[in-house]
Amino acid sequence: MEKVTKERSILGRINDLSHKLVLMLVLPIIISLLLMLFYAWKYHSSIVRMETIANLKTLVAEDIPGSVWNIVSGQNTFAESNVYVLIREVNNTITTITEQTGRENQLSLIVAGRTMQTMETYVDNIRENIEAQVPVVDNEKVLVEIRSVAASVDKMLNEYIAQEIASTARMSVSLWIVIILTAAAELLIVIAAWWISNRSVKSTALFVRQPIERLEQVAAMLAEGTLDARLPDTNVAELRNLTLQVNTMANRLEDMMEQSNQDARKLRKAELRTLQAQINPHFLYNTLDAIVWKAEAGEKDEVIQLTSALSDFFRISLSSGADWIPISQEKKHIEGYLKIQQTRYRDILQYEIDIPSEMGDLYILKLLLQPLVENAIYHGIKIKRGGGLIKVTGKMEGGQMTFSVRDTGLGMTKEQLSDLSERMKKGQPTVSEGGGGFGLVNVNLRIRLYYNQQDGLKIESNAEGTEVSFTVPCRTREEIFEHESVSG
Repeated sequence: MEKVTKERSILGRINDLSHKLVLMLVLPIIISLLLMLFYAWKYHSSIVRMETIANLKTLVAEDIPGSVWNIVSGQNTFAESNVYVLIREVNNTITTITEQTGRENQLSLIVAGRTMQTMETYVDNIRENIEAQVPVVDNEKVLVEIRSVAASVDKMLNEYIAQEIASTARMSVSLWIVIILTAAAELLIVIAAWWISNRSVKSTALFVRQPIERLEQVAAMLAEGTLDARLPDTNVAELRNLTLQVNTMANRLEDMMEQSNQDARKLRKAELRTLQAQINPHFLYNTLDAIVWKAEAGEKDEVIQLTSALSDFFRISLSSGADWIPISQEKKHIEGYLKIQQTRYRDILQYEIDIPSEMGDLYILKLLLQPLVENAIYHGIKIKRGGGLIKVTGKMEGGQMTFSVRDTGLGMTKEQLSDLSERMKKGQPTVSEGGGGFGLVNVNLRIRLYYNQQDGLKIESNAEGTEVSFTVPCRTREEIFEHESVSG
């Protein structure tokens, strides 16, 4: 009976303490947090709106008049120009911000939106004049009106920003007052709560200290890897269920470790099958067709070179299931791949490989460079009129190896580059659309996983081409982990 009384006493004291803390801490804090979150949300929304309008000013004051000037001066046609796209973007943004803005600050945006309609009418006039082959002088007069309208819209946007700044300043004062009052109130509440909790903790610590200490010891042993550690039964009712759960967790951890080892072996086999499945049948068919054409044309040396390159390509791609290969093999792999592709795209594809021979005996994770080269061909050189150059480089510095694949292809837009970066952050493996190797997302994920590092691929792209690079530690054959297969 005495133990039962103690058990109930512990529960009663904890309940009493929790009720007091809820009344003294939780409710006032929730109320104050809600107030601060409300003001912070309004403040943040205002800042976002001002930032959006500020970014819009460049479109209105520079980009739209500039696009119209290019049309009037004959540098661009309406079909080539994006002037209507810019106008729609401005109109849509103004409409969205107007809906988000309070009534007291909407007037400037409403007038700006109507003025943009006038600008669009002037642009329509220029288009009609061009279609009617009206003299350029008349279009230049309309362009002056467009610039004047753009200046008016810019002025109205400035007025809106000024109004938002004033509103934000008022909100900032209110928020500051709430913060001061809340801080003062919470300080008093924390002092009172500390005094109450200190008294309650001291009165209950004697009954629960020993089982909690045992719980901490067993938890530490489990964290260190001693999975056979278990907790003895406890007479403290409040900890009885936790003790059972910890022991159950330890049992499951042992089972999970065994299952993890089995899964790792299965994953290794699955990776090999996946790697083999990446070999693009179209690439093989096209290469075999090219060999047949060369043979029919009597080009014996070309047939030998193509066949040798294809043999090296598949031999290194498979590597008897090995994960790590010497850099000399990786270099030979991309040389064979580029020789084959140059046969298909002779007039548009040139390449250079600059990997020092002293790096040849170091080891690298298989199939890191070839997918980058493949991407450069299918998404850079192939779609650019006149073709271009692919340059593969490697260098070693301070125990680190840096490789890069640079092409002079079409390059990527900011949207494409942003989308690719987002997909690489998610780390969801996908098969490359342009060929049979792993895509950039896959290569990025494999670098981070196998080399256990935060950074993977670094991508830079503009109108002059794209460069994809990565840096990994230098590894010799002896430094490869025992469970990781290597190729001789």
